[in-house]
Amino acid sequence: MCVKFKCYYFYLIIMAVAHITNDSFQSEVADHKGTVLVDFYADWCGPCKATGPIIEALAEEMTDVKFVKVNVDENQQLAGKYSVFSIPTFMVFKDGKMVNQFVGARSKDGFQEEIKKAM
Repeated sequence: MCVKFKCYYFYLIIMAVAHITNDSFQSEVADHKGTVLVDFYADWCGPCKATGPIIEALAEEMTDVKFVKVNVDENQQLAGKYSVFSIPTFMVFKDGKMVNQFVGARSKDGFQEEIKKAM
């Protein structure tokens, strides 16, 4: 907003949930120092659609955690590597190592509990 030549700028930092692929998994998750929640999902999956807004909200709130999504239909090699047989499957990585895995939709509090187990 500019008033009488005085400009005020407000910056809002929003942590977005990145969509990653077979090719970017190494740099985005395995090489990352810190905590990463990986959401293995599919566009046609009802529970995946239900958890999407929860993951987005957590990404904005839990700025010390990186949130990423992997579409299993487009990244079958990666889903196979991590034995993803049901979706949604969530994995929590700490400094590149998987430390927690869980399957199925959760409440916001449920996700926070699962993430905190890994921290």
